Amino acid sequence: MQGYVHSFDTGAAADGPGIRFALFLAGCPFKCLYCHNPDTWEMKNGKPTHSQEIIDEISKYAGFLRMAGGLTITGGEPLAQPEFAHEIFERAKNQLGLHTALDTQGFLAGHLSDEWFNVVDLVMLDIKEMNPTTYLKLTGKPLQPTLDFAQRLEEMGKSFWLRYVLVPGLTDNPDDVQALANFIRPFKHLKRIDVLPFHNMAIHKWDELGYPYTLKNTRSPSAEEVAAVKKILEG
Repeated sequence: MQGYVHSFDTGAAADGPGIRFALFLAGCPFKCLYCHNPDTWEMKNGKPTHSQEIIDEISKYAGFLRMAGGLTITGGEPLAQPEFAHEIFERAKNQLGLHTALDTQGFLAGHLSDEWFNVVDLVMLDIKEMNPTTYLKLTGKPLQPTLDFAQRLEEMGKSFWLRYVLVPGLTDNPDDVQALANFIRPFKHLKRIDVLPFHNMAIHKWDELGYPYTLKNTRSPSAEEVAAVKKILEG
């Protein structure tokens, strides 16, 4: 099977548990204002690649990855190429014996069956904001499909992590953070919460692509601000 691959990292330390092979697929329906990979938005920006090529590459590190971490498919949005992503997950899990993780915002998951996720050990779910109006401004898409997917993960008994990017003046409203805390409170299969500080180190990518970057004057949150939001969510 052929898909569109942006890049891969053979020693990723921030894309799931342990040290992982992180595969970045091209294509994403979102246009997040703070995206640090805007070069993955368009499928055409990816390299046409056969799944066997990816499996061959992962196989080089499989012995280490079985002990140290596993495979994470990210992007872009992996669910924009569901058949391609699924084949790689299936072969990595069943042939290479690797732990598998999916990094997604879940917007496209409604098109997939529960069985699709059988080859995924962990989902890292980006819930970017709980105010629907702010979410639409931030991503260009509605919030509800992502919330529906979070509920579905819980019903499937699928382990997942929550990822939340803290952007001063955009995703730091205390009422919205508390609303997210209230939403996730019943979830028994939510295993970890990551609050990630906003940064604008990808400005050069936006400039190179000719995309207007509206957060140039937005500061990164302090460590204390990140810890305060994390405390609310973990509470």
